[in-house]
Amino acid sequence: MITVIGSINLDLIANVGRLPKPGETVPGSGFKTAPGGKGANQALAAARAGAPTRMIGAVGRDAFADEALALLRQGGVDTSRLRQSAAATGTALILVDEKGENMIAVVPGANGSVLPGDVAKRPLEEGVVLLQHEIPLETVDAALEAARTAGVVSILNTAPFRIEAAAMLEKADYVVANETEFDLYAKTLHLKGETHTELMQDFATRTGRTVIVTLGEDGVISVSPQEMLEVPAMKIEPVDTVGAGDTFCGYLGAGLHDGLALKDALRRASVAGSLACLKPGAQPSIPLAQDVDAALAQD
Repeated sequence: MITVIGSINLDLIANVGRLPKPGETVPGSGFKTAPGGKGANQALAAARAGAPTRMIGAVGRDAFADEALALLRQGGVDTSRLRQSAAATGTALILVDEKGENMIAVVPGANGSVLPGDVAKRPLEEGVVLLQHEIPLETVDAALEAARTAGVVSILNTAPFRIEAAAMLEKADYVVANETEFDLYAKTLHLKGETHTELMQDFATRTGRTVIVTLGEDGVISVSPQEMLEVPAMKIEPVDTVGAGDTFCGYLGAGLHDGLALKDALRRASVAGSLACLKPGAQPSIPLAQDVDAALAQD
């Protein structure tokens, strides 16, 4: 079982010719809503990868809640451990330009009410737990501790960057960050080295953990105390990069859950993340397992 503890949002997405500068207004060419939230995105990705998945989190008692949960329920994610909060369902306001780059503001809402007690009341079982930084960090910390106690593999996606979270990275079995996030954490943790790889090696040596850095079109690097792995990215023309990192994390969790070797799990996750860039929206763009397998077969 994969247990995802994290955020659930409704994404409000506007298409623009280019991203605005501070204080600037730019015209939009389209608008839509879509289920999102890093936690929910990763849960749906794990489920679409074929792994049994459940979600721990919260939504509001409002009109956004049902839409935010629609694809999770359609995708077979166990939502029985979700609860309703007096706060509004979380929202993300997303601008996407013609090149597929994005700018995002997140309003936590009910996600801020996911507390350490929610983890204690819902003990973790054998499998994999996936975490991110869109719920209170004390809850993330409690979940990492609970995972270690239960002998559950933990994957911590360090997005969005929060400097106060740096100390807890060493508690996760696998740390997943993009290159910008990793550089910021490397400075905070005073890691030694000149290149990404050297900094990652220092982290892995100090902590005994595995750190994975996604590099966009340059692929993925993974460093553990035992080995370094490099996985190239698929060559694509992105339509929308929103949700690509979450798709990667969900598929990585599913691969590890299914017993794949780390390099194979990284490759499958990388291809899934690339395919997610070919459609707009976070959850609607997450590929099905058969589509990922077909792309892997052609690569």
